[in-house]
Amino acid sequence: MHDRLAAIEHIVAQHRHEHGALLSILEEVQRTSEHNYLSKDALAQVARNLELPLADVYSVATFYAFFNLKPQGEHVITVCRGTACHTRGSKPLLEKVLTYLGITLEDDGSATTADCRFTVHTVACFGQCALAPVVSVDGVIHSRVTEKELLSFIDALAQPKEVVV
Repeated sequence: MHDRLAAIEHIVAQHRHEHGALLSILEEVQRTSEHNYLSKDALAQVARNLELPLADVYSVATFYAFFNLKPQGEHVITVCRGTACHTRGSKPLLEKVLTYLGITLEDDGSATTADCRFTVHTVACFGQCALAPVVSVDGVIHSRVTEKELLSFIDALAQPKEVVV
């Protein structure tokens, strides 16, 4: 924990005098965290180091969708819930992936496996309606996704990584 706080102090010191420093600081703090999120302790440390009210730091962290306030999985699957995707089967896709991973969506539209291997999110629309249903796997958009394809993506990601020596 002490190492993490020291790392945050270093990040703040690097960006303190930049225009829009808070965004840069929060991005780097999240990127360098173990599970790609901003913990309560991290937000409090940033606020202390910048001499800002915690409420100000928290309001920025909650305003931007790319900040995570909960631990994220190693792999992120995002299912579109837009009208076109919904009518072409995104809801059964979402239900299948959640069941397959043994997780349930929380109120914020996301869920993470207990081992932090996978996080599932929903998004209002990817803007790829002609390609529905659309799913993003680790930031790569896949179109006209079937349940079989989605489960094969998950199975491939769940395989142990080969270590090259």
